[in-house]
Amino acid sequence: MKTVKNQGQLLSERFEVAYNQVHDSLRNIVKINDDRFVVLVKVGAKKYQVIETFKKDLEQYARLRNAIVHEKMEVGFYIAEPNAKVVNHIEKIAGILSRPNYALTIASKKVVFFDDHDKILKVTEAIKEHGYSKFPIYKNKKCIGLLTSSSIVKWMSQNMENGLVNLADIRVSDIMKFEKDHPIDFVSKESNIFEVENIFEKFHSKKRKLECVIITENGSPEEKPLGVVTPWDLIEIDYTIE
Repeated sequence: MKTVKNQGQLLSERFEVAYNQVHDSLRNIVKINDDRFVVLVKVGAKKYQVIETFKKDLEQYARLRNAIVHEKMEVGFYIAEPNAKVVNHIEKIAGILSRPNYALTIASKKVVFFDDHDKILKVTEAIKEHGYSKFPIYKNKKCIGLLTSSSIVKWMSQNMENGLVNLADIRVSDIMKFEKDHPIDFVSKESNIFEVENIFEKFHSKKRKLECVIITENGSPEEKPLGVVTPWDLIEIDYTIE
């Protein structure tokens, strides 16, 4: 009987420790003046996919925590006890929030990019091979923007003769003149998922659509791209906990 009681106390203590870790992580991630747990969860879920994923669980854990802590009979004695499954789950959530993955873990690793002096036929071949529709373009080893397949089509429609278009001598720079501005940003390979989500959120708050975040060694547009994160990459993050 004593063993069961000690085990129950251990689960309750583990739950309280994990809950506090989650609370601290939410404060650091959400950064608002109101540090109430449920408010941090509600606000954070609107900005971060990972918090949205666990929103319902965290709200339930807040209620359970109130029952455990506020109805504690004495130090070390809990009137309510979570089961092992609940404790394991909140501990895993605490781990995810306190040690977020690097953005590079969700990025498209194979970045296909071109120099503005490359022939456009290299780009069309890449579209055929990879199915990509947007490519970072570099000039003098510095990223100057994105080239999209829609701009290639637009250029072709304006340079067609008798239903035909000759791309043999056309360079990327020729098409870039038709390209509109596509906002992009850069982060270092040490950046985490929350930092990248913050960048997208800042652009969104200014009513600008950020096309992608390019990851480089130190976050410089003059460095080789190591990965690319798009809004879809953030949406499709799998935070499923078994």
